[in-house]
Amino acid sequence: MTDWRPDKLERRLPALRARARLQTTIRQWFADEGFVEVETPILQAAPGAEVHLSGFATDWELPDGEERERWLHSSPEFAMKKLLAGGVPRLFQFARVFRNAEGSALHHPEFTMLEWYRAGVGYEAIMNDCAALLALTGVKELRWGEHVCDPAAAPERLTVAEAFQRYAGVDLLATVGSAEKLAHASGVAMHAGDTWEDVFFRIMFDKIEHRLGMGRPTMLCEYPISMAALARAKPGDPRVAERFELYVCGVELANAFGELTDPDIQRARLRADMDAKERLYGVRWPVDPDFLAALDHGLPDCAGVALGFDRLVMLTTGAQHIEDVLWLPVR
Repeated sequence: MTDWRPDKLERRLPALRARARLQTTIRQWFADEGFVEVETPILQAAPGAEVHLSGFATDWELPDGEERERWLHSSPEFAMKKLLAGGVPRLFQFARVFRNAEGSALHHPEFTMLEWYRAGVGYEAIMNDCAALLALTGVKELRWGEHVCDPAAAPERLTVAEAFQRYAGVDLLATVGSAEKLAHASGVAMHAGDTWEDVFFRIMFDKIEHRLGMGRPTMLCEYPISMAALARAKPGDPRVAERFELYVCGVELANAFGELTDPDIQRARLRADMDAKERLYGVRWPVDPDFLAALDHGLPDCAGVALGFDRLVMLTTGAQHIEDVLWLPVR
């Protein structure tokens, strides 16, 4: 509880000053691109839709004594999409977000997410945005451990299927739905009760992620449709989704979607995700009815991304722990 002490703060100050400069630079870039900076509530009716995350719940006591359950959001996505539906075509936010049961060199229970959306574009426009933001870091190389990446280099665009073929020798889409087939083809261990997605993530962690974004950034795109989350299917190939993740030095930095706008498909996915959450963890998050109302009203064709701003600062400064780039870590 002494992170404010002069000796400890002084050690972090160079990285923290770099953080402040980068935040100012990014804000100016968004202003030049015609974006408006928004601020949405941290307290939400639902924290998000992620199957594998834990949330922070709280009670909201109204003046008349009524209590309502609210959550600290894991992402501002639902709220920002309400603003898109309301008619704001380009918006961004530096959002404080919360994820329970997390802590490592790259994870913290409270952190800063840079999230932005563009109406009327595909997710390729968001790829271009990500490349532009990396160049704004103003450094010659981004660093994580012994790995380096040129922030000004043109990103590699690699499909998930290509990554599995290159690094694991697997025809991924031919195995969809069969955990046994995927485990056998890749040579990874198969555990009792494993689903296809369990094996998928084990291969990603063991054989693929640490090889991405070396020398130049990697846009890992076209995730299997079962991992679409809030992304739409790719036109011409419904097996995959318009989703990409940005990797730098083996670190996942951003997750982006060509956004799903069909309210019926989104309802079905949210229901399926919460069924999976309940089956795996015994808990079920509520679904925000106001978000569903915004979808029914009409979400414009759009694309968006959530980028871990603390991680970007780490890569820019060479910091080896997320707490080194936080003004005051949670204790």
